Amino acid sequence: MGHRRDTHILFTLTVIAGGLSGLAAVAFHQSIDILNERLLDPILAKSFATRIVLLPLLLLAVGAIVGLLLQRVVPFARGSGIPEVKTAYVFGPGEQLSLRTVVGKFVLAALSIGAGFSLGREGPTVQICAAIAAAVGKAARQPARIIKALISVGAAAGIAAAFNTPIAAITFAMEEVIGDLDHQLVGAIVVASVAAAVVERAILGGRPSLLVPTYSLGDWRELFAYALLGGVAGLAAVGFVRSLLELRRFARERVSLPSWTKPAIGGGVMAAIGLLLPRTLGIGYPTLSEALLGRLSWRSMTALGIGKIAATVTSYGWGLSGGIFSPTLFMGAMVGGVVAHIVHPFSGPATETIGSFALVGMGAFFAGAIRAPITSILIIFEMTGDYAIILPLMISNMISYTIAARLQPTPIYEALLEQDGVPMPKHDARIDLRTMTVEQAMRPVEASIEVNGPVLYPDQSLDLALLEFGRHSIREIPVVTRADRNRGIGVLTLEDVSTAVTRA
Repeated sequence: MGHRRDTHILFTLTVIAGGLSGLAAVAFHQSIDILNERLLDPILAKSFATRIVLLPLLLLAVGAIVGLLLQRVVPFARGSGIPEVKTAYVFGPGEQLSLRTVVGKFVLAALSIGAGFSLGREGPTVQICAAIAAAVGKAARQPARIIKALISVGAAAGIAAAFNTPIAAITFAMEEVIGDLDHQLVGAIVVASVAAAVVERAILGGRPSLLVPTYSLGDWRELFAYALLGGVAGLAAVGFVRSLLELRRFARERVSLPSWTKPAIGGGVMAAIGLLLPRTLGIGYPTLSEALLGRLSWRSMTALGIGKIAATVTSYGWGLSGGIFSPTLFMGAMVGGVVAHIVHPFSGPATETIGSFALVGMGAFFAGAIRAPITSILIIFEMTGDYAIILPLMISNMISYTIAARLQPTPIYEALLEQDGVPMPKHDARIDLRTMTVEQAMRPVEASIEVNGPVLYPDQSLDLALLEFGRHSIREIPVVTRADRNRGIGVLTLEDVSTAVTRA
């Protein structure tokens, strides 16, 4: 009886937390847009000579203001916010999810990103929404176990509202925040993700943050090019992560200046980068959309990819408030577009080809940098809704992830916590699809069928099943017995695979 009561309470609080998270996410994202329009855009509209004066003044001033407030008022509002959520989930919510911190995170991250620092809005959104969900639990006088569950619920709601990708939000909560889930918690995360996405869609009309091209796979030999893209993206992601960690360590341990001045130093360096490459300023979604539509030359994408790495390392390493999700997608798209030109050196790739490589590059770089391979596949799939992209995505993402895991064994969020001296329990939250079978994920259906195309067997692994989805560009595959290929025992869809992973 007590377990059923806890389930009902958690469900009710989850709906409330999901709705409030959606509202908070919309307010945060619109605040960034307003600040960007008021602070940065007027400067970029002026002549270069005027920008040389005004852009450094803006970023130095914002850096100093953010630095002062981080040092004296809201120290837990620094950086991405995801390491703070992981800490709160493991050790219980403390100052990192307090009302003061969440208000500070909202204001300082919006100011940092809106003024032009190369940071993402998704990490701060996760921290804000996790804090809201924990506050809902505390207001309802719930025990620690319910509040802990609500922290993961808020984190998933934040990703769902940020990207409008509720399925990827579920796996993100599993891969990055929790590690292992019981059935009750998975259901709560699903409800919160959907609620937050519905609120975001109701207010903003479901308008996409990115203009995503229609994916097209040409000759099968193009898969070798996507394998090359995975390798390049993995190496680039390792370079980005190592550079960010090293600059952050240098700024914290070797620069003997008051801590509030360090974000201002970052502002000065960011201004220099922004004067040379204005498109590296801020989140950069319009430029990212141009890359996905194949409208940028390989020279532009090379310069922007390198510049975005430098800009993000600078912004995060010197201690501003903001995340790294969006910048990794930007970097990955540029890497993918450049690789498209490398593998088509003579006549040059078609616009659709550049867009396809940029799209897969986003997922591959994300997998190598954030180290969440399942989320990186699903987030791109949900953006496109195209099953055909799964095959090249799997190839590129797994190669990138494998290279990054070997060269940089500690994932970035754990490495950031190590720099902060926060001990985290060791656990492996990443599900290996090779160890899960079709039988674990399929929906049983007893029927006689006439086989005209691909089928799956119940003892096959889920990674082979995903390859079939991508190879044949289909939405569902019948499952048959090996003894009789015309005897259907079930059906498998990509949503069934996602459900099985979260339940595993």
